[in-house]
Amino acid sequence: MRYGRMDELILLKNIAADGAVSALTKALENDDPASYADAVALLLEKDASRTLARYVQALILADDNLFSRRAFLGNARGEDVQAFRHDLALLQAFVESADRPPKAIASRIACGFPAIAAGEDEPLFCGGWTSDMTLARLSAFFRKNGYGVFIGNKAFTFRGGALVPVKNTSDITLADLKDYEEEKRAVEDNVVNFVEGLPYSDMLLYGDKGTGKSSTIHAVLNKYAPRGLRAVEIGKDEIKKLGALKEMLAALPFRFMIFIDDLSLEEHDEKVTSLKASLEGSMNEMSANVMIAATSNRRHILKENFSDRENSVHASDTMEEQLSLSDRFGLTVLFSSTGKAAYLSIVGQLARDRKLDIPEDRLFALAERWALEKGGRSPRRAKQFIDHAYACRAKGCEITF
Repeated sequence: MRYGRMDELILLKNIAADGAVSALTKALENDDPASYADAVALLLEKDASRTLARYVQALILADDNLFSRRAFLGNARGEDVQAFRHDLALLQAFVESADRPPKAIASRIACGFPAIAAGEDEPLFCGGWTSDMTLARLSAFFRKNGYGVFIGNKAFTFRGGALVPVKNTSDITLADLKDYEEEKRAVEDNVVNFVEGLPYSDMLLYGDKGTGKSSTIHAVLNKYAPRGLRAVEIGKDEIKKLGALKEMLAALPFRFMIFIDDLSLEEHDEKVTSLKASLEGSMNEMSANVMIAATSNRRHILKENFSDRENSVHASDTMEEQLSLSDRFGLTVLFSSTGKAAYLSIVGQLARDRKLDIPEDRLFALAERWALEKGGRSPRRAKQFIDHAYACRAKGCEITF
């Protein structure tokens, strides 16, 4: 007896390759209790042993295929829909066959072995997997949420030539970042241009440690991810692969910020050439859906050796090279160091957000002592102090450090 004809899938072949689905297919086709046991084990690990329909439907929703990609763009064709509907029918038949196991497996189930049941459908599939209503709901789902690895993921790292989702991203907002209003406005305005398809610039955020450069990038990502913005972080050791990454991203229907954190390079580093080409590159490096956003503790990204300074001719060349690289970022934003007044302003705002009931003079005195003991004033130091003070108060103890 044939169970679902999984080898005839057109667009959703990845579903047949799933471990649990593959084991169950083998079990039902061959009346093999051992493979059935493997399927049960795999489904138990995913809390899906009695909800096969929802398990398979979740795989469908997460799959990267021609229909989901085109539905996201709003241009799925009739033949795409036909092929997708065909696959849904095969998968529905496979799921329903779980309620009709062959003889040997049915015998084990009758003796108390755990059974895999078709179970209930996800709401998106209610009313029939292949109905026009279901196809319309699925199209709307992909249009809203993206497809494949981009569903539920807004940040990625680039490793081994592939995009790897970052599951635990910061939920910071621009409102959480106190002061630096002009700096945040410049970054956000550039990102809005990028998201809306207007002229935009690659950007360099530079300044002292702890001033909120990386946090600003995270905050604008959180705000504009619902509008198709995604971020891909690339390590400094991977900069030579920037061209390959941009080419990969150019083919995808999202807007990507390539994020390079804490950027600094040696003058003769071969990665400098790759970065310069990507910032103001050749025709094959340019892409309307990719922006480079870098942070650095210094505007002149290239480090200068002491010997370079001693040679006035070389020093001039070095300065030209430094400016040549930095100036390729169309937008450079300085996050300046925090003085006492600005530091205490940030402390006060964060304390109000946390509803810390501490007299201002005592709060500021403690914050100043914290800065002195921790090595200086900055927005990061202010947040660390407020987090510490809040934890102390929550435990009912004095604020000590």
